[in-house]
Amino acid sequence: MLSGNNSTNGRRDRWASGVTPYAEMGYFDPDYTPRDTDVLAAFRITPQPGVDPIEAAAAVAGESSTATWTVVWTDRLTDHRHYRAKAYEVSPVPGRDGEHIAKIAYDMDLFEEGSIANMASSIIGNVFGFKALQALRLEDLRIPGHYVKTFPGPPHGIVTERERLDKFGRPLLGATVKPKLGLSAKNYGRVVYEALRGGLDFTKDDENVNSQPFMRWRDRYLYSIEGVDRAGAATGEIKGHYMNVTAATMEEMYERAEFARELGSVIVMVDLTVGYTAMQSMSRWARRNGMLLHLHRAGHGTYTRQKSHGVSFRVIAKWCRLIGVDHMHAGTVVGKLEGDPAIVAGYYDTLRLDHVPADPGRGLHFDQDWVSLPGVMPVASGGIHAGQMHELLHHLGEDVVLQFGGGTIGHPMGIAAGATANRVAAEAMIQARNEGRDCLREGPEILRRAARFCPELEAALQVWKDVAFDFQSTDTPDHVVTPTIG
Repeated sequence: MLSGNNSTNGRRDRWASGVTPYAEMGYFDPDYTPRDTDVLAAFRITPQPGVDPIEAAAAVAGESSTATWTVVWTDRLTDHRHYRAKAYEVSPVPGRDGEHIAKIAYDMDLFEEGSIANMASSIIGNVFGFKALQALRLEDLRIPGHYVKTFPGPPHGIVTERERLDKFGRPLLGATVKPKLGLSAKNYGRVVYEALRGGLDFTKDDENVNSQPFMRWRDRYLYSIEGVDRAGAATGEIKGHYMNVTAATMEEMYERAEFARELGSVIVMVDLTVGYTAMQSMSRWARRNGMLLHLHRAGHGTYTRQKSHGVSFRVIAKWCRLIGVDHMHAGTVVGKLEGDPAIVAGYYDTLRLDHVPADPGRGLHFDQDWVSLPGVMPVASGGIHAGQMHELLHHLGEDVVLQFGGGTIGHPMGIAAGATANRVAAEAMIQARNEGRDCLREGPEILRRAARFCPELEAALQVWKDVAFDFQSTDTPDHVVTPTIG
């Protein structure tokens, strides 16, 4: 247990030798009222047997701010009370024995302006290995407007992106080139052209397409931009291909991004695995050069998927909006990847809205005001197809990029036909939605009617009509109600 043995008349002497409990050092204060300028964190805490939850919460507050395992004499050299974090609320999680939600307030002075790397190092730096805890998960953050304003946010944002692309009133449609590994650059470019001329707005590199022996990055860029230009000329629409600039060093990333810009690409992409500092650097580059920046959340599931330990994706989403990306993968609800409807709704709100109210059913523990920081376009991908268009629009709304990889390239009539099927399905559902129809309930019939005039959509509905990925979700308690976005 976290405990000490020095006391005077039943009261702790802070400066006595020995180990002082964190709560008694002032890291738990149930009377504290958070200030507008505080950074607030909600941690899911599972203490070891015999460890008091309040002491565990105080330990997290202490170890993620100013404390160490004992009082140190250098506390006398500064106003340590100003800089220490304060656990101010600890409450059990209903139906989850041993788990508690601890809310902790951090003075904004603890964080360097405009640095997600510093905030992450501070809040999740070493507390996750603390012996007094069985598990620890950072569920949510409230980032005050004062701190938000130290970040530039997305280089463009949703409104500006739509204006640049001249695409309004519907979701943007995309596809990841498949197979994502093994194609030659020329064949890769053929896929790009066919998908874009068939009706998609974007195609993309996948997260692990960098510069392998079978296809070096420069060759891929050249053939991909040829496909983009030819499709744009054929359709009269602005098209794009996400050119993945992820590389081993920042110098190589800048080289690849510059080449993409010189070729006339409208967008580049990076993987989450490059790290927060590299992502912020690429965001600055994209802003200077007028390029859209797409973020693939590669690797996030290693620390976001477990429900009692790690970091919630909603925290990653907030950090990445501050860092400044224009697109970010954020879940699909339907498809092959995990995603509870209520929780995914919270992710999408976090990325798109200017003010996000607290809503525990969506995993949102705090109000979040983005003080006019531009919104990020969420991206949905992973096992989705045209036959799910009504569900996708119901859950995700219109300000979203819907990426159909296998659902385009796997079409029995070819890649362009797969793209056409997706485009017709999207426009049919948008038209029905604008007419005030119940798209979730009537969606299958709306798609079937549209398919009478579109053999590409008819074929898609036939080949994928029974495809579903129905596994038990563990994202939220069973009582959470499925919401509608948009």
